[in-house]
Amino acid sequence: MQKKLDKLLIGISLVVVFAIVAGLYLFPEASQNMAGTVKSLMIDAFGSGTLIFTLGGVVLLAAIAFTKYGRIRLGEGAPEYSTFKWIAMMMSCGLGSATCYWAFIEWAYYAGTPGLSIEPLSQRAYEMSVTYTMFHWGFSAWTLYALVGIPIAYHFHVRKNASLSMSGMVSKITGLKQDGIVCRIIDVVFIFICFGGLSITLGVSVPLVTDVLCSVIGIQSSFIMNLVIIIALSVIYSLSSYIGIQKGMAKISDWNVKLVILFTIGVVVCGPTLFILNNVTQSFGLMMQNFVHMSLFTDPVGQSGFPGAWTVFYWLYWITYAPFTGVFIAKVSKGRTIRSVILNTLVSGSVGCFLYFGVLGSLGLERQLSGAVDMIGMLAEGGDTAAIIQVMRSLPGGPVFMILFCVSSLLFLATTLDGAAFTMASTSTVGLKQGEDPHPFLRLFWCIMLSLVPLTMILIGASLDTIKSCAFITAVPVIFIMLVLLYGWLRWMRQDYGKVPSAELEKTLLTGEEAPHEKSH
Repeated sequence: MQKKLDKLLIGISLVVVFAIVAGLYLFPEASQNMAGTVKSLMIDAFGSGTLIFTLGGVVLLAAIAFTKYGRIRLGEGAPEYSTFKWIAMMMSCGLGSATCYWAFIEWAYYAGTPGLSIEPLSQRAYEMSVTYTMFHWGFSAWTLYALVGIPIAYHFHVRKNASLSMSGMVSKITGLKQDGIVCRIIDVVFIFICFGGLSITLGVSVPLVTDVLCSVIGIQSSFIMNLVIIIALSVIYSLSSYIGIQKGMAKISDWNVKLVILFTIGVVVCGPTLFILNNVTQSFGLMMQNFVHMSLFTDPVGQSGFPGAWTVFYWLYWITYAPFTGVFIAKVSKGRTIRSVILNTLVSGSVGCFLYFGVLGSLGLERQLSGAVDMIGMLAEGGDTAAIIQVMRSLPGGPVFMILFCVSSLLFLATTLDGAAFTMASTSTVGLKQGEDPHPFLRLFWCIMLSLVPLTMILIGASLDTIKSCAFITAVPVIFIMLVLLYGWLRWMRQDYGKVPSAELEKTLLTGEEAPHEKSH
């Protein structure tokens, strides 16, 4: 059956995105200043609320996972993907190549400007540096993805509502027309967030990969090299998106996660093994011990600016990725129980980040303490890429690690962009039903558009940070949309399964069928 495209949504979204790009080109300083000012106001006004919302989300999902509602199956039948491929796709879509960048150097910022009112560059600051990277890429961050993904999965797989989108669920909860102005705005915000978040990811990650690759080869990095890598990357993820999730993204994600595991094990074996193992263990313990304090640290007395610059910023930035990652999680989680989605998103995603950030951060920390690489000093001078290259070169077989790093970064980018293109295509397809995928050519169209925006901005010399700030500003309204989704999801679960005995839900786990609903919907 021919799927109907939402041409109005596609047209409006592209006009908004390219109008902003044109504004950045014509008025670069004014647009950058305005976006930065609004972003700062957002952090100040909604900082505490964002921290409470995120910690509350962790508590809510943990509680639901261990109630009878955690046994609800999201659609009938067996899961479409093996558990490893399923987790690999969620991680590859939700993380992106920024993970490869920050895993090496983020600890150094925390050592120099630590949270929790710790003295900079003290022993405690060094001890908490890798701890904070685990915190910012752990349970809370993955919770923000699950707070979108699970309600939409329930809406799509259990309630059998058409439209795999946030606006479709808002329409069913509130009674607003999906083609009305409010739902239209939600869809445009969704697509703009995809462009904003992914443009900065592509614009920052590609130059890093270029610098590392050119360092291995021994040539000077250039704009032409950036262009070649972006075009090659675009071909990879466009082809992956066109052939579909099962044949494309599932396989690339599988390769990527296995490569990351190989890379991480290689660093442990070839690096300062005992220091890495000891520091990862201690950092995880410190994070668990200080989790609530770190989650609600606002520093009203010391006024260091750390919460707004890091924790609040990070939660809002994860929220800019939550809509498209959440929709993707909903799509690939058919046949899973709510409990398994919660545990695998929060625990598996977090553990992967704990190990990756823990190992690479501990490597950088040891190189700093031993005097082999002055990462903190290099970062202060703007030499972030050079610091990453020096740390990898300090390992036996450094060029091999650098090549693996480049390949992994590109695969992370390809899968993130592929997942985003899929969810954008789903949102711009009218009445998408269970078992249906958006048209391959529509996915290919969004792949091209996602490549075109950062390429255009690099060519015209526009600031990628400004479009990042614009996307970031939209994260606050997305929190309110997420609250609507959560309200609707909790209400539906109570209506559908409130009086269904826990034992009845337990039986369905053995049969692979959905539990009988209390009432028809």
